[in-house]
Amino acid sequence: MRKALYRKYRPKSLSDVIGQEHITSILLNSLNKHQFSHAYLFTGPRGTGKTSIARILAHEINNFDYELEDSYIDIVEIDAASNTSVDNIRDLREKATIAPVKGQYKIYIIDEIHMLSKSAFNALLKILEEPPEHIIFIMATTDIEKVPITIISRAQVFNFKLADTDTMQKYLRHVSDAENINIEDSALNIIAHRGGGSFRDSLSLLDQISTISDAKITADIVNSSLGIPAEESINQLLSYYPSGDFDSITNTLKNLLATGLKPESIAESIIKKITNNPKPELLTLLKKLPSVSSPFAEAKLLLAVLPEYTTPVATQVSCPTQPATTIQPTQPTQTIPTPATKPTQPKTPIAAPPAKQTPPTPSIDSADFSWDNFLAAVKADSGLLCSQFNKTTHKVTDKTLEIFPEKKSTKDMLERKNSIETIRKYIGDRELIIHDPEDSQKDSALSKISDIMGGIQEVKTNGGEIPF
Repeated sequence: MRKALYRKYRPKSLSDVIGQEHITSILLNSLNKHQFSHAYLFTGPRGTGKTSIARILAHEINNFDYELEDSYIDIVEIDAASNTSVDNIRDLREKATIAPVKGQYKIYIIDEIHMLSKSAFNALLKILEEPPEHIIFIMATTDIEKVPITIISRAQVFNFKLADTDTMQKYLRHVSDAENINIEDSALNIIAHRGGGSFRDSLSLLDQISTISDAKITADIVNSSLGIPAEESINQLLSYYPSGDFDSITNTLKNLLATGLKPESIAESIIKKITNNPKPELLTLLKKLPSVSSPFAEAKLLLAVLPEYTTPVATQVSCPTQPATTIQPTQPTQTIPTPATKPTQPKTPIAAPPAKQTPPTPSIDSADFSWDNFLAAVKADSGLLCSQFNKTTHKVTDKTLEIFPEKKSTKDMLERKNSIETIRKYIGDRELIIHDPEDSQKDSALSKISDIMGGIQEVKTNGGEIPF
C-alpha cells in the first residue's frame, strides 16, 4: 500500500524541519550543550510540525535512531483527547517513577493536552512541580487558551507558525519533482493557498491531486477538483460589491453556483481574497461572510454579498416619508428692524404632531422633542434602524428617552454600536434607556392588575357589589 505523502515526507531530524527555524535553532543548541528542560510545550495551528518535532527531540535526547516505525519503551506517546480523565494521569505518575530502560531519560509526549479535564490537569501539575530527574514532558496543543497558566508557567513554550505561501510552494515543488508529479507552478500555488500554511494539509491536497491524471496538472484542474471558485469570478464579484450592482452580483453568483460549487467554498474564497488584500469598502462584506453555513447557505451567501440597502424591509412602510425638520434645539435668532420698516411679530411655530400612543406604555414627548421628526431623521441615516421602532413603544422626558422593544431581536438591533450612535445624534442630552422585552411585559401586566384593583376599590367605595 502506497504511503501517504505527509507521512513519507515527515522530517526525521531537526535540520529537515522547514519553516520553524526560530524553534529548531534553540532546540539544536540545547542538544549540543546537553541542557534540557523537564517540560516543553509546543503550541500552534495543526500541521505545523509540533508532534514531529516532539518525536525527533525525544529520540535526539536519548540518542535513539529515529525511524517512524520503531518504538522505544522510554518514549511514551499519549493522546490527551482520548485519555482525558484524572485516572489516566495518575497512572502516568505511578509509571513515571520507574527508571528508563535504555535511554538516559523517560520522555512523555502528550498530544492535544488542552483536552485534559480539570482534575487531570491538577494531577499533572503535581508531577510538573517536582518531577523525577529522569523525566521529560513534551506537550503539544492547538489551543493554548485552554491550558491552565499553572501548567504553562512550568514549561518552556514554543510557538509554531503557519508557513508562508512562497515557502510552501517551494516545498511542494520539491516533493512533486521527487514523486514525478507533472504539475504547473500555478497549480501548486493554489494548493499552497488552499493548505493554509499547514504542511500536512498541503501535502494531503497534493496527494489527492496527483492521482487525477498522468497528463500535466493545471490550475483549472485543481480548481475543478477541489471545488474552488475561479479567481476571475471572485474578482468580478468583489468589484461589483461597492457599487451595489444588483444584477451583476446576482448573475455572477448564479454562475458560480451553477458550476456545482458550495456556498461555503465561495464564501471561504472571498474571505481569503479580502484578507490577503483588505480594502475599507469590503470590510462590511468580510464581517457577514463567516455566517454562510447550512441550512439555507445559498440564501445567506446572497444576503451577504448584496449591500444592506438593497435588502427589502417589510416594516419600513410606517416610517415617516418626509425629512426631519429640526431635531437639535437651535439658538433663537433676533430680527433687527431697519429705520424704514417696523419690526414684524415672529410667526407662531407650528407644533409637531403628537406621537402615536401605543399601549402598554404611553408615548410622552417633552416640549422640544418630536417623535415623528426623530423617526424621520433616523430614517435618513438608516431605514432599517427606523423600521425597528415600529416594534417598540417609548417614553420621552426632558432627561431621558426610554424605549420598550416588543422582542429581544428588536432590542439586539437597537443596541448595536452604530444604532446607538445614530439614535444619540437626535436626542440631545437625554439619557437613552432600552428596556428588556420582559420588563415591558411585566409593566403591562402590573398596569392591568392596577386597573382591576382600582375598579374594585371604586365599587367598594360606592357600596356596590364586586361582579365576580
